[in-house]
Amino acid sequence: MTADVNRNSVDTIEAQLASAIEAVKAKDRFANVYLVACGGSFANMLPIEHLLETETGRVAVHALNAREFTTRMPKALGEHSLVISCSHSGDTPETVRATSVAREAGATTIALTNLGGSPLDEAAEFAIYYQHGEGRLYAYSASPLLYRLSWAIIDELEGTEWSARASAAAAELDGIVAQLQKEHGGPADVWAKAHRREALIYTLGSGPNYGQSYAFAICFLQEMLWVHSQAIHSAEYFHGPFEITEDDVPFIELLGLGPSREIDQRAHDFVTRTSEHVLTLDAEEWDLSRIDAALRPSYTQLVFGPLLRVYADALSDHRGHPMTVRRYMWRTEY
Repeated sequence: MTADVNRNSVDTIEAQLASAIEAVKAKDRFANVYLVACGGSFANMLPIEHLLETETGRVAVHALNAREFTTRMPKALGEHSLVISCSHSGDTPETVRATSVAREAGATTIALTNLGGSPLDEAAEFAIYYQHGEGRLYAYSASPLLYRLSWAIIDELEGTEWSARASAAAAELDGIVAQLQKEHGGPADVWAKAHRREALIYTLGSGPNYGQSYAFAICFLQEMLWVHSQAIHSAEYFHGPFEITEDDVPFIELLGLGPSREIDQRAHDFVTRTSEHVLTLDAEEWDLSRIDAALRPSYTQLVFGPLLRVYADALSDHRGHPMTVRRYMWRTEY
């Protein structure tokens, strides 16, 4: 579905983001933060969990599938909780229910969705309508807005001043992504043609980038392209998964920046030595000079997402399989 992005104007989104941040500031005390969603939206929460856990020790942070959230019903959920949810359509039943349950428990609830007036919009106390579809600004899509919201939360908890720098970094995304997508168009086409008949492709990633590895595996390869896949955390690779590595087994690996780089590098050294079919996307090769150096390790996941899309589009083209086609989703009861 191509969204009416004009409805979700930059001014509207900025005002909604500001309101959500003010709600965080107005809260007496936060004991915990829950990040709840499903599928690709849940994948967007994983780097946020990583960011909050590494930048503040003042709250417990949990990223949970929305159905797991309501099934588990954390006993710590209450008036000192912040619950951030996300659903593109705004009508994912599990996410709507999780948000309603959280609000009923007294938590401050912030929801991100592309569709204002949706059930999720109604369920949450505060909503942020992000852009999507043709003509969107990537900086005003879900992941960058979650990133900015998270740094504002960190500032509130830690008394720091990262929010303005995070917003400035997000403003650079469209230019950085456009350049990288252009540079990778040719390599993506070559890779996709060579792997168009693959039945299985694994993904590898760690730290703030693991969520993008997970999203690419479950959303693009499994859901949209019907390619068997599994997202393998690079830190877990040597605790079982590396035994399936052979010279003809394909992998896509994401090499990030910062502390998790050494995790990625160890997996990279082995997988490239053992398999002849490894696609390596390396953040060290990008020009991030306009991004605050301290933000770059957490920022890379915002670039890996749209860069991986170039490879998904190319694979879709060479497989002759449109990514809008589904067997079951939206077609049957489940």
